[in-house]
Amino acid sequence: MKKLVTHRLFWPVMALLALIVVNTIARPQFISVTVRDGELYGALIDILRNSAPLMLVALGMTIVIATRGIDLSVGAIMAVSGAVALTIIDTSGDPGGGATVAVALLVGILVALVLGVWNGFLIAVLGIQPIIATLVLMLAGRGVALLITDGFITTVTSAPYKFIATGYVIGLPFALFISVAAILVISLLERRTALGVLTESVGINPEASRLAGVRARGIVFGAYAASGVLAGMAGVLYSSNIMAADANAAGLYIELYAILAVVLGGTSLMGGKFTIAGTVVGVLTIQTLESTILFLGVPSAQAPVFFAAVVVVVVLVQSPRLHRFARGLFAARRPDGGGPSAPPPTPPTTTEQTKAEAVR
Repeated sequence: MKKLVTHRLFWPVMALLALIVVNTIARPQFISVTVRDGELYGALIDILRNSAPLMLVALGMTIVIATRGIDLSVGAIMAVSGAVALTIIDTSGDPGGGATVAVALLVGILVALVLGVWNGFLIAVLGIQPIIATLVLMLAGRGVALLITDGFITTVTSAPYKFIATGYVIGLPFALFISVAAILVISLLERRTALGVLTESVGINPEASRLAGVRARGIVFGAYAASGVLAGMAGVLYSSNIMAADANAAGLYIELYAILAVVLGGTSLMGGKFTIAGTVVGVLTIQTLESTILFLGVPSAQAPVFFAAVVVVVVLVQSPRLHRFARGLFAARRPDGGGPSAPPPTPPTTTEQTKAEAVR
């Protein structure tokens, strides 16, 4: 039991389960899943489907943070990739054609890769601080997206493109398969090869890793490139869901939610050790919390305050220092004092025995 409680994923999972229990008590149909025309529907299915864009961004953010970095440009990259994809479809003579959609997806994700490579070049090659390098693209990226769409919100009608976010395969949302595929690929690369160990070594001590022969620059460069690709995929999913390229709203604040998901999952912002499973739990926690806010009818103006308050509670629940304080408090309340047992009495020395006999 002690081994289970001390596992790094125990408290993140407990926080997620607590949110699900609260929602279930307040709304019993929360955990119900219905089948219509062979497709699954329900609040839990919606959480899994809607969490796909954040899941993709958070996976990339996990790798970047593991290298002791940060990527603030993922929201802007989402806006650019969605704008590129929808502009290609909009200007095409056959918006509903499979080839048109395939080209739009490929070009949109390729542009996102280029932006990720640009971040990697600034950070790994030129040595610019990650927060500064990605902040540049964070500010300029949305302007680029607006230039692509001529300052308007581009809307299209394309059944194949809409299928990416709203379609179903074997009864489950297609977006869920995309996020699961990304999780499996990242997990295999980072946990079944030496890449994960090298990434952690770069995050723990980049200089020591370099002296040990690890190509730290290449690993950092690849982390930002991967983050760009995953953000581009998230941008395609977002634009597919609303069938529009809104440069101002696409991926807004998602970089902050992604960082929060990574931290909630147990990955340190100081770099080094990271957990993909923890990031998955963190994303699901955030998405469940957003569902809770909608269900409770919290006004949109007060929703950020409610969200922040719940996040503080979740973080406190996972705090190791709070756990130690609680254990000490309960131990002090035990009838036997609960604290460490008193040391056994020390046998009197020969000198003390002699003095006692002299007194008698």
